[in-house]
Amino acid sequence: MGIKKIKEYEKALVLLLNLDGWELKLPDNDSSRYDAYGLTPKGKKCVIEMKFRNKYYETKMLEKDKYDALMEIDAEVIKIYFVADTKGNYLYWLNNLKMPKTVKKYCPDTTMWTKKRLLKEVYLLTENMASIINLNEN
Repeated sequence: MGIKKIKEYEKALVLLLNLDGWELKLPDNDSSRYDAYGLTPKGKKCVIEMKFRNKYYETKMLEKDKYDALMEIDAEVIKIYFVADTKGNYLYWLNNLKMPKTVKKYCPDTTMWTKKRLLKEVYLLTENMASIINLNEN
């Protein structure tokens, strides 16, 4: 999946959530540490990190560096991790989530889908840790 397709998915998710009472925007630059920001339906400030996967994985991987950067944002801002894969959509509210121990996995060195891999610390989130789950019907 290329960057253009992912940007389309990000725009679509923001549009859908905004139809459901959210007030989200996409950042003006690509170097932002999150993919959307704004207000929840209850008017709370939030940021959302999004991942769109072409393949289903039982656990949802979140890089520790990405998590740490989100958690450095003002404590009153709600941090959300959204994952979409071939099985469904998973929404994790990170602020109060008890994170599992990190594991080390070889991951692309950047998010630009290079062949080069680096050993990175990641969290493997289980599906039952998600606050909201919408499964695709087969």
